[in-house]
Amino acid sequence: MSEPEVPQSTLSADGIAAVPHHVAIIMDGNGRWAAARGLPRVEGHRRGVEALRRTIRAAGEIGIRIITIFSFSSENWSRPAAEVGELMGLLRRFIRNDLAELHKSGVRVRIIGERAGLEADIGRLLIEAEELTKENTGLTLVVAFNYGARQEIAGAARRAAEAVAQGTLKPQDITVDTIAGFLDTADMPDPDLIIRTSGEQRLSNFLLWQSAYSELVFVPANWPDFDRATLEGAIREYRQRERRFGGLSGAAAAKTGS
Repeated sequence: MSEPEVPQSTLSADGIAAVPHHVAIIMDGNGRWAAARGLPRVEGHRRGVEALRRTIRAAGEIGIRIITIFSFSSENWSRPAAEVGELMGLLRRFIRNDLAELHKSGVRVRIIGERAGLEADIGRLLIEAEELTKENTGLTLVVAFNYGARQEIAGAARRAAEAVAQGTLKPQDITVDTIAGFLDTADMPDPDLIIRTSGEQRLSNFLLWQSAYSELVFVPANWPDFDRATLEGAIREYRQRERRFGGLSGAAAAKTGS
């Protein structure tokens, strides 16, 4: 299998990563933030929404073109019903209160994840957010809602199998690019950088396919404390990485060629 082409927009002339084109964030630690302050978990989620607003604004100012947030996983339904209800309420309020401002700022909103079975009003709000902003050319905000990477990959495999059954695709023609084309993110570049807050160091079923060559940065701050300085710190760490995409580093390549 050939190595993926290095996106030139992510590399400076000396091979050091520049400002990442696409940043994905696992927003973790709302509950721990609240518990440390003797507050109910819901307050942590509310403060997390404020952190999201700060991050979207900072990302646009820094020059990031795509930011993907893990807002609600397919596994989160197992949380207590009251907490799930509050999270749905926060989503409703965020779209109703912030969508006009996002649109005014030129932000394009995309939603990835499973929509079947969602409450009707939430489904309508997701469609409204995408439709209103689809022509915008500024920052793209991708919201992973009711999303799970394994489910996404299984869905892509299922769609490929359906294409084979219909005779529009031959099994021997299925490639990495074929499967990628059936993913929710088919028309987007993979994330250059994935950030997870709260000190946890795992992907938790988030963008498993797309993260094959992403740089991972784990920050100790809980999500409600995330701000522009934290984002810039993660980008500085990213800039110190040499992205080889399976190839040799510049020094190693020079030594091999000597």
